[in-house]
Amino acid sequence: MNVDELVAIDIHTHAEVSTRMLPDEAAKEVDEARGRYFRYVPQHPTIAQMAAYYRERKMGFVVFPVDHEKGLGIRRISNEEVAESAAEHADVAIPFASIDPHRGRIGVREARRLIEHYGVKGFKFHPIIQEFYPNDRLAYPLYEVIAEARLPALFHTGQTGIGAGMPGGGGLRLKYANPIHLDDVAADFPEMPIIMAHPSIPWQDEALSVATHKPQVYIDLSGWSPKYFPPQLVQYANTLLKTRVLFGTDYPLLTPDRWIADFARLDIRPEVRPLIMKENAVRLLGLKP
Repeated sequence: MNVDELVAIDIHTHAEVSTRMLPDEAAKEVDEARGRYFRYVPQHPTIAQMAAYYRERKMGFVVFPVDHEKGLGIRRISNEEVAESAAEHADVAIPFASIDPHRGRIGVREARRLIEHYGVKGFKFHPIIQEFYPNDRLAYPLYEVIAEARLPALFHTGQTGIGAGMPGGGGLRLKYANPIHLDDVAADFPEMPIIMAHPSIPWQDEALSVATHKPQVYIDLSGWSPKYFPPQLVQYANTLLKTRVLFGTDYPLLTPDRWIADFARLDIRPEVRPLIMKENAVRLLGLKP
């Protein structure tokens, strides 16, 4: 990846389509509910199609699956497939993996194998879907492997569109996504960069507090159009957290074209924009020697 030729790095995109297994019929209801929530038609691209899309825009992108087999009862795209597909498009694609902490020792072994043999560059956790508080000691053996490799761990925080509008929200509980629980993780694993995904509605102040106190904690701006960002998030992005805020979309749920168009109208200082769009991610991911 020649980062000098890229105009931006999207830190948050989803691998939704496998080219190695048939679609899981159980995903249909969840996808339809998510489509209504985000107001889009759930027609998801393959990683190869995503690479062509981002290459055309001169952008890099981090791509990951979500290990939702236990939480949603839906087969996951394998981490191996994501890593191998990303490697075929390494000029723009950066693979993260996802492992539910409930997988226990098998999950720990998988994480180590993915780091050593598949070159994954980080890990994605979704506490709501995976039904765990990030500071639950259940997850600590996984964190130890990630921290040892000095790789980032990205956590969903705040409201989610998954299950929204379904009876009982699909049985999912938002409480797991309060970013204050990441304060313990950041204190216990200071060598592991942490990315808090999304404006953390309704806990934005908690997210800002954790990020300003713990220097290895970042915030990605995915999942929301910038025109809906809380004012305190914009204020901190411009000042105290300008080196630790990251461009992210949640693609394909939100496109970079729409996100960037709305971001252009946001009151962000000119010198801060390139930090958010690319430079902070380059530093975090170690994309330059």
